[in-house]
Amino acid sequence: MKLERVEIVHVAIPLVGPFRTSFGTMTTKDTFLLHVVTDAAEGWSEFAADPEPLYCPEFVAGAEIVLRDFLLPRVAALPRLTTAALAPAMGKIKGHELAKAALETAVLDAELRAHGMPLATYLGAVRDRVPAGVSVGIKNSVPELLDDVERYLAEGYVRIKLKIEPGWDLEPVRAVRERFGDALPLQVDANTAYTLADAEHLRKLDVFGLLLIEEPLEENNLRAHARLQQRITTPVCLDESLHNARDTASAIALDACRVVNVKPARVGGYLEARRVHDVAHAHGVPVWCGGMLETGIGRAPNLALAALPGFTLPGDTSASSRYFAEDITEPFVLEDGHLPVPSAPGIGIEPLPDALRRFTTGRRTVYGG
Repeated sequence: MKLERVEIVHVAIPLVGPFRTSFGTMTTKDTFLLHVVTDAAEGWSEFAADPEPLYCPEFVAGAEIVLRDFLLPRVAALPRLTTAALAPAMGKIKGHELAKAALETAVLDAELRAHGMPLATYLGAVRDRVPAGVSVGIKNSVPELLDDVERYLAEGYVRIKLKIEPGWDLEPVRAVRERFGDALPLQVDANTAYTLADAEHLRKLDVFGLLLIEEPLEENNLRAHARLQQRITTPVCLDESLHNARDTASAIALDACRVVNVKPARVGGYLEARRVHDVAHAHGVPVWCGGMLETGIGRAPNLALAALPGFTLPGDTSASSRYFAEDITEPFVLEDGHLPVPSAPGIGIEPLPDALRRFTTGRRTVYGG
């Protein structure tokens, strides 16, 4: 393939309700789509981070600069454009995994479309649908939380994840357990809100039989997470701390995590995400697919990844209606607690022109004419 044009399409889509975590509250999905045009096919991807660097160091405006000034010139200089050639070409640019993931995914989408191959087939998927969990943000009250959980279970979600932070942990978890029973698959996500000094407090969560506690301590501190795991029985799951397959292998070796959350954007794209899966699967460590409140453009390839054999826990690959009254693609609809894996070539979906027009806040060509 030959790269002809790359366009950044800024979008802002209202959420159906505020989504609060330990690092802030979101009311709108405000990000950009990357549209890659080659001489063989077109591809789409979604930048996963937010306008502010609160969840991770990358942010929308910074990623646009990195793509325009550093990543695209190196990719455009390739004598032959293939997805496999991207990582070596972008390798001298340190970090910026989410920006790299956006570019890699759009190119991969175009390449697979040119060959008529679905992403799920390319990655090695073994299922045509995947179980769907749902992430429930921090609420103003326990009754409000219980109402939301009840509604999600009625919709068919097979696993509940509760966002927690100091002051909002034991009480909401206990209330959910008492209301919905011990059989409910339940896990919590702290988004780095605690320190090792909170180990005895976090140990009180053990009685609730949680699937896991996700990223409880500061990001990238594998030693602290390993020490925490020695003091609690709830399995520690790492998210923000795992940037590639090498980190994953180190964390497993240190017993810093007994479950792995794979977010393709966080590790630089779907090729590295597959390597993370392979490392964890080889060590018998359960894997699940995390979410970043994606539109359909980001949700579709996540579903393909979640269909790999090592993904044995339900992911945050929720239905479109969990976050959006209207998406920019055809919506993903929950059926019997599962979502279908796209089977069309590439990521298997593309923006609906009218919806994209209404949610677009700006367009900019960053390569070509």
